[in-house]
Amino acid sequence: MEWPEKYKCVPEEYVLEINEFKIVPIRYQDRYLIMKWRNEQLYHLRQKDSLTKKDQDYYFENIIKDQFDEIYPNQILFSFLKNNKCVGYGGLVHINWKDKVSEISFVMNTLHEEKYFNIYWSHFLSLLKKVAFKVLGFYKIFTFAFDLRPKLYTILENNGFDKEDHIKNYDLGNDNYCDVITHSFINQIHSLKIRRVLPKDSSLLLTWRNEKKVRENAFNSKKIDVSSHLDWFKEKISNSKTKMYILETHKGSPIGQVRFEKYNDQWEIDYSIDKNYRNLGFGKIILEKGIKKFKNATFIAKVKNDNIASKRTFELLGFKKSKNENGPLIYFKDKTFRK
Repeated sequence: MEWPEKYKCVPEEYVLEINEFKIVPIRYQDRYLIMKWRNEQLYHLRQKDSLTKKDQDYYFENIIKDQFDEIYPNQILFSFLKNNKCVGYGGLVHINWKDKVSEISFVMNTLHEEKYFNIYWSHFLSLLKKVAFKVLGFYKIFTFAFDLRPKLYTILENNGFDKEDHIKNYDLGNDNYCDVITHSFINQIHSLKIRRVLPKDSSLLLTWRNEKKVRENAFNSKKIDVSSHLDWFKEKISNSKTKMYILETHKGSPIGQVRFEKYNDQWEIDYSIDKNYRNLGFGKIILEKGIKKFKNATFIAKVKNDNIASKRTFELLGFKKSKNENGPLIYFKDKTFRK
């Protein structure tokens, strides 16, 4: 049987992978693995009876397959791969296209739960947030989880989800009841705010600066000690040639920082995004909002050749790449901006 390779509603140009993990439109070849995992994990699913191969074949061939060609499918499912081997599956289910809200579903290889529960869930959530917000422009995604796996809630909250509701004595059928906890992540692009860095932000900026990925992308990759940071911060926050801003959610949760430092007639840009908000387009947003703080200015940015995300972000904003045979790539933008 010929199986479709893409959803009509998800453009092909989006690469949905992080390190060795990626999600691809659900594969027919993974159906019996998925059946096995679901049957082993009935205790936390809204599936009452064990599936048979006949059940699974019918579901894939008559339910899932039809969703690929829908402009507004009621679910978008993915095979979750590690080094191209299926280790889980899930996606956006019970999609409300009018309000752009969807529930999250995810089931992983039962044998990997004890050792890899955190890392699999975290990577899957990061990839699914990219689909939901950056690709489809959804407003909210949420989980509906029986109160049986408390460590899941910590993972959700560490990935930017907020506890939304606690439903008491949810009816599971057959005189069985269980509490349900829901968590949600809201696309806050239209309610984001940017503000000047304050003295209270010193420790937050140090935490961000010493985070592994930020150091990898920095030209000085060494960890910064507290004393050196405090001296640097004290000088920068009072320097008229340095402007520092923090991007926040509508609830005041910090998303990232951008710093502009004036050298001669140019403002050099440095920015970083909190690890829980990466790959969602916030880099572009923080730069746009920061640049709008200037009336007339020329901006430059130095980027490592292997920093693909930042290169892409600056190019999307119309920055031009200058020729530089040795050393970092240099991007520049010379334009009149109006407040």
